[in-house]
Amino acid sequence: MGRAAVYDLARAEDVDQVGVCDIDGDLAGEIAERFGDGKAVSYKLDAGNESEVERFLKNYDAAVSCVGYELNLGLTSAAISAGCHLVDLGGNNDVVRSQCAMSSEAEEAGVVVIPDCGLAPGMVSIMVADGVAKLDEVDTVKIRVGGLPQVPRRPLNYQMVFSAEGLLNEYWEPCFILNDGKKETVNPMTGLELLEFDGIGKVEAFYTSGGASTLPETYEGKVRFLDYKTIRYPGHCQLFKPMLEIGLGSRREIEVDGKVIQPRSVLKAILDRNLSFGDPDLVLVRVQIEGVREKVDRMLVYEIVDRQDDRSGLTAMMRTTSFPATIVAWMAASGQITERGVKPQEVAVKPSLFFPQLKRRGINLVIRD
Repeated sequence: MGRAAVYDLARAEDVDQVGVCDIDGDLAGEIAERFGDGKAVSYKLDAGNESEVERFLKNYDAAVSCVGYELNLGLTSAAISAGCHLVDLGGNNDVVRSQCAMSSEAEEAGVVVIPDCGLAPGMVSIMVADGVAKLDEVDTVKIRVGGLPQVPRRPLNYQMVFSAEGLLNEYWEPCFILNDGKKETVNPMTGLELLEFDGIGKVEAFYTSGGASTLPETYEGKVRFLDYKTIRYPGHCQLFKPMLEIGLGSRREIEVDGKVIQPRSVLKAILDRNLSFGDPDLVLVRVQIEGVREKVDRMLVYEIVDRQDDRSGLTAMMRTTSFPATIVAWMAASGQITERGVKPQEVAVKPSLFFPQLKRRGINLVIRD
């Protein structure tokens, strides 16, 4: 995801320089050289060293965090102290809540921090905000998103296209929905349903954690029903769920042959080793919003089918996750986002400014009204 962020920011309008940071300085240099279009400079930087990050961020207008979500709270603090706008790829509800508690500090520093700026959580929140604003009353919001290999490969009909930790977090943590206008919790990998996309065929969707981000809080009491489900090829949920039910997603340590290990660490390593096929991928997005406008029932549908771009070397998941984050960071740096504090996308980002930037990057968003 960091590679795609560098690629996009280096080609964005009015960007003078892109700093590429990693704890592996050589890797940062390779990425800057390959993806930076002559505008990127590399640095060896430990994202867990808050004072070091603060000193670095003082030289930049905005930053994109593409590291694990466990580091985002420290990065938020460093960005506020440095007076630098920050967006991150998020993925953990508890971390986002802790970031939001720092909103007054960010506001006083004159910066905006926007968590969960990827795909889902991410740009789907901006689609929801756009649809909700177009209706007088909103009854139902259904968000369905998935990253898939273009051709399913057995046994799980899936391949790793982003962090294994992020995937397991989605499959393991509780999921939040709105039901009768109130926030409720449902179990992950439940609520299985079938969908169909033109040119793709039938797929399945089920509850996973984090994709709705702050939407349940933002629209509580304003929307009757809102939920988020992840899309996979049919059969994936039935195959994967039992592995988690017997504890392979747990962080609770066990002893094996005299060594103490976390089952989740083993499962992550297996997924990365055995499901990293590198096959061409695609991303499916469908946000369906039903309600009333001018006393007439209406349904808005926002849909994306994005495929891997072999010319740039970026997968569809890289494009649809990183580009929304870089667009928001670019909007903050260029003054197109005027909110200050720690704010969710559905509040801070204007869809009318965001959607054209997707189009400029070749991500085709179709809106049916």
